[in-house]
Amino acid sequence: MTEKEFFKYAASGALIVAGSEIHQVMHRMSQEALRLTVKINSGYHCPDELRELMSELTGKRLDEGFGLFPPFYTDCGKNINIGKRVFINMGCSFQDWGGITIGDDCLIGHNCTICTVNHDKNPDTRGNMMCLPVKIGDKVWIGADVTILPGVSIGTGAIIAAGTVVTKDVAPGMIVGGIPARVINKI
Repeated sequence: MTEKEFFKYAASGALIVAGSEIHQVMHRMSQEALRLTVKINSGYHCPDELRELMSELTGKRLDEGFGLFPPFYTDCGKNINIGKRVFINMGCSFQDWGGITIGDDCLIGHNCTICTVNHDKNPDTRGNMMCLPVKIGDKVWIGADVTILPGVSIGTGAIIAAGTVVTKDVAPGMIVGGIPARVINKI
């Protein structure tokens, strides 16, 4: 199974059975992500070096306006799509098996977690997984310590307040906060 075939399968929300061939593909791809994140997170790297390392991790050339303050963590990396002039602050964790798309001009605060994977609810099959993509529109500001759950879309210009858990879609131009996220205001 190619990476492209895997990502299409994963984004569909189809079941990934623990120990299956597809699950083994995930483990193999994780090893490359682990190698590169250790490199990103060890020692000082100038902004150009970080952009090159993140381009290698994602498999896509990032624009010169991209910024990252390590450490940064991911279990895959190849299913992250980053727009122009995006800044990712320290301590973020992207679980991108289902796909993470970040629009242009986004700011992502300290310690944010973006999840695209859920485990089976049944305790006997808890190792099984389902993935759904996360989509973040242009000009979104995500505050510190935010968690975004699988299948969520965040509209253009939205603000996600610090400490929020986003469980449902956020409309464009909305300010949301809380656990779970609720509308606080409109921009």
